[in-house]
Amino acid sequence: MKAIQVHVPGGPEQLLAVELPQPVVGRGQVRVKACSIGVGRPDVLIRKGTYKWMPPLPAIPGAEMAGLVDALGEGVTQWQLGDRVLVSARELPQRGGCYAEAIVVPEDAPYKLPDTVSFDDAVSLPNLQLALALMQITGPMPGQQPHVLITGASGGVAGMLCQVAKLQGFVTVGSSRSHDKGRYALAQGFDHVICTDHESLKDRLAQITQGRGVNLVFDHLGGQSLIDGLRNLAPFGTLISYNIVQGMPTEDTFGVMRQLLEKSLSIRCFSMHTFDADKTTRRGLMDAAIELLAKQRVTFSPPQLFKLEEVQKTHALLDQGLVSGKLVMHP
Repeated sequence: MKAIQVHVPGGPEQLLAVELPQPVVGRGQVRVKACSIGVGRPDVLIRKGTYKWMPPLPAIPGAEMAGLVDALGEGVTQWQLGDRVLVSARELPQRGGCYAEAIVVPEDAPYKLPDTVSFDDAVSLPNLQLALALMQITGPMPGQQPHVLITGASGGVAGMLCQVAKLQGFVTVGSSRSHDKGRYALAQGFDHVICTDHESLKDRLAQITQGRGVNLVFDHLGGQSLIDGLRNLAPFGTLISYNIVQGMPTEDTFGVMRQLLEKSLSIRCFSMHTFDADKTTRRGLMDAAIELLAKQRVTFSPPQLFKLEEVQKTHALLDQGLVSGKLVMHP
């Protein structure tokens, strides 16, 4: 079968197309034939060799695959040939493995997909699962209708956060560096988008919130974005950092919080890996995500589509920050 491997960490050129034997199912396993494969930032970390949960090299990246069950191992009873399923690497003993024409997984790993959920949409479901987890840990917001700032508004997780936050009554504010990405985010449902290369984040947030600041910030950029988020929180506000794409802040984060002591702010670091040992909660979040999508309470923007052999192009786009929405490969 065709697959993509990393033998030596590095740039997109290290993503190598290889031919591997077709994986064979063992007892209690199923094989899933890929129809859609998701591309995301954890894949970039595997490619670079910096992922905290790095699989051994040579490694097949890829955290999401949607397709059809096409082989059953001995003793498997919960699946039938032809079942439509999602495989998320969050359910596997080892991260990665989905950049391939097929994957063999334990029978309790896949999620059954309703007929109303397309394979291309299905590989975005882990983003919605993450958004639900992030919103779950926020708790109730005090005072008037709460405002949330979501950085990098054109990204896949940001779009899911926007929709889940709106379901919970938040006014959603996104930040973006360009007008093109800002227009994309507005089309995905944001109430407001601030283009930070062209206008003041502080001034616009003051205008939108009538000077109160936002109650909640979701930041995946890190760097100065995290500090700016802290400075624009309302009293008792919370910032949740779920990635640091732009690196660590250069300013003393705790020092900034002490400068703003009168606001009684909080900051939390979050990772879905917190649920690695909590299968019930993790799978419950995904089941909720599938239900929301199946009932059309959330919608996904059309993905950018590529062939599996175009994988280097997808990673180049990620490295250059030129991605809006989800990247999906077809085998």
